[in-house]
This record gives sequence, structure tokens and C-alpha cells, in this order.
Amino acid sequence: MVRWLPLESNPDVMNKFVTGLGMKPMWSFVDVFGLDPELLAMLPEPTCALLLLFPTSDKYYEYKTEQEQMVKEHGQEVSPNLYFMKQTVGNACGTVAIIHSIANNTDVLEFEDGFLKKFIDSTKSLSPDEKGKRLENDENISEAHEASAQEGQTETPSIDQRVDLHFISLVHKDGCLYELDGRKLFPINHGKSSQETFLQDAAEVCKEYMKRDPTQLNFTIVALSCTAETR
Repeated sequence: MVRWLPLESNPDVMNKFVTGLGMKPMWSFVDVFGLDPELLAMLPEPTCALLLLFPTSDKYYEYKTEQEQMVKEHGQEVSPNLYFMKQTVGNACGTVAIIHSIANNTDVLEFEDGFLKKFIDSTKSLSPDEKGKRLENDENISEAHEASAQEGQTETPSIDQRVDLHFISLVHKDGCLYELDGRKLFPINHGKSSQETFLQDAAEVCKEYMKRDPTQLNFTIVALSCTAETR
């Protein structure tokens, strides 16, 4: 498997990454300091995506298997407008989660004619596996990812070093809340949601991840929000 350097859960790094690829800075990534209602209320509004970084312990893999089996047995509805891609590159989960967050909100985000818009437009009709392969072979995005991975505040692991942390994205699309994890076989529909309730609904999914593995402390959350100073 091709491997990239892991991306840090750092809004400054993420914002430089996406603006360098052509996303206009009216919207940006910001830290989420807690999931209580009063802390969520501090986030700029509207917020269109949450990115959760969590430890990939045995609990994650057990739940992943159970979740996929349940969907296979009972089925689920998935909007045809949802953008979902598989992760075919090691340590690329940060970039996959960022693309999931942005590609499912192109109706509100604004772009220059850069590499990011070109990638999303050219892959939206492809299968999840084809999207993943296209990212694997996209030199412009991989170079931007590598540059961003080296700009974080923590020491950058080597490409071959095992990283037991993983990013997923939570988005609202066509009336439902979706969990987008490039390691899973398909997106997960978490039920009805709306633009008004998205933040609270997505926070509940994050809480479930934390409850599932209460001994772990390495959870961080970043929101993609319309920042007040650039409205």
C-alpha cells in the first residue's frame, strides 16, 4: 500500500492545506473544545461538517465489523448525492476526511479554479474505490498533503511508522446524518438530521465513539464552519 505522512488534527494546518488547493477562506476548520451544548454554541455558525480523530484500538475494529454486518443484513438508504470515497493510501485518512467534508458541501463552500475543485468535479461520478485510486495518483493533492503533514506542532512520524489514530467525517446530506470513513465498506446513515440539528446530531455520534472506548483519551474534533470574521 502507498503511504503518506499522517496529517495532524490542527485547524491552522488544515486551513492552509485547503486554501492552497483552491478553497476560499469564508469557511475554515476550527477546534471543537467540547460536546456539551454550551461549548457547541461557541462554534461559528453555520457548521457543515465535523472531523473526529480517534484511537484505532480493538474496539474500533470490532465495532466496524459489527456495523458493516448490520448494514449488510438490514440495508440502509444512502442519498445518491452523497460523495463517498475509499481510503487506498496509508495515513491519508486526514485528507480523505477533509475531502468528504468539502465535497458534500459544495453548495455552500466557494472555490477558486484549483486542484481541489478539479478533483471533486472529476471524481463525483466515480465509484468509491475509483475515487480512492484517483486520490492515490493525484500528485498535486499528495504533494500538498505532504507539505501540510510537515507543518504540524508535533513531531512528524516517518511514512513507515504505525499510527494508531484515524479521521472520519460527519456530514448532513439530503435530510440525513452520514458517517464517512474511508476504511469502511460504505457510508453509514445515522438517521434523520437537518442543517439546524446537524451539530447536535453529529456530536451524539462522537460521544458514542468516546463511550465505546472510555479508557482512551486521544480524541480530537474539528469543525468546518463559516468563520465570523470573513462573512
